[in-house]
Amino acid sequence: MMVIVVENVPPRLRGRLALWLAELRAGVYVGAYSARTRSRIWDEVRQLIGDGSAVMAWTAPTDS
Repeated sequence: MMVIVVENVPPRLRGRLALWLAELRAGVYVGAYSARTRSRIWDEVRQLIGDGSAVMAWTAPTDS
């Protein structure tokens, strides 16, 4: 599972994230994807973020 939280991003980025992920609350997106797909989604976020901010967290098979 991965979670992306965005603030002050362009509507285009929010729309793109809504295509791939479920939006639980305004700016909070969750989904379950492979590492490769997660990386591609993050690349899209980096390209379209503008002056906004974003953070992503995901589960890993390790304890930390």
